[in-house]
Amino acid sequence: MVDDNKIKGRVCVTGGTGFLGSWMVKRLLEDGYSVNTTIRIDPELKRDISYLTNLPGASESLGIFNAELDKPESFSAAIAGCVGVFHVAHPLDFEEKEPEETKTKRVVNGVHAILQACLDSKTVKRVIYTSSISTAALSGSEQIDESCWTDVDIIRSIGATGGPYIVTKTLTEKTALEFGEKYGLDVVSVLPTWIAGPFISSHIPDSVLVSLALILGDKKHYHLLKSSSLVHVDDVARAHIHLFEYPKAKGRYLCTGVEFSIEDLCEFISARYTEYEMPTADSLKDLIRSLKFSGIPSTKLLETGFEYENGLEEMFDGAIKCCKEKGLL
Repeated sequence: MVDDNKIKGRVCVTGGTGFLGSWMVKRLLEDGYSVNTTIRIDPELKRDISYLTNLPGASESLGIFNAELDKPESFSAAIAGCVGVFHVAHPLDFEEKEPEETKTKRVVNGVHAILQACLDSKTVKRVIYTSSISTAALSGSEQIDESCWTDVDIIRSIGATGGPYIVTKTLTEKTALEFGEKYGLDVVSVLPTWIAGPFISSHIPDSVLVSLALILGDKKHYHLLKSSSLVHVDDVARAHIHLFEYPKAKGRYLCTGVEFSIEDLCEFISARYTEYEMPTADSLKDLIRSLKFSGIPSTKLLETGFEYENGLEEMFDGAIKCCKEKGLL
């Protein structure tokens, strides 16, 4: 039973079993919120969600609801009575097993229905939508800021790595912001880069695997680190909550953390974690950069008074510790 007497009120986090979603639940409980979170429908009740139910305060202040984007009306119960919604849920399909059109239709219809449920609730004051830096960074502009939108037609034409994900995320964020503008619902989006650091979810998040590619010798992901940035999961969660609470929050906010080149990252890892052998400089010199997520400032977010609290040290210390506990390292 969720305690409705929490000082800060009740909020909903969609996608509570994921990397960021589960950390959001943890953070919100710590910050004094009652939390409803949604998990995908599990008819056979085989999914282990003890990492959520065992969180401090969960027994009194966490409600868990079954919902999925294929059945967008299923989110209504979790949203009812909430003062805010953090829409984090998004299907990850890096192997691209599902056609882009199918995925996009499901996710766009899902966000539309979730926002409609927020309107219908009469209690939701603001929606924070978790987008991605990829919805702005691939616009072709020299200077990337919140006004930039990735050109989905170009992404489709060049067959970029993770293209369907980028297209779906871009179209969904646009749908969310346009819905808010049309119907007077306060919708704010957060655009993080690769999220790294510790995790409480039962599986190792894909973005953590990307961040640790040099340590794991995962050569197929080296190109994603050639010119990029990482942001600590707790900083991303804190940015979401900060923008929910910040009265003047409006529109989009880039959340980019620490920038680096792959050579910088090799040097950092070699110095701090001497047990891991890094690839040679020669083996990296001809690496083709597929996506550039550097040179993108978080100026708008920082101007609200938000401060990043974690650097590469905290990201890698936390990620490595969790991976060792899971038997990956």
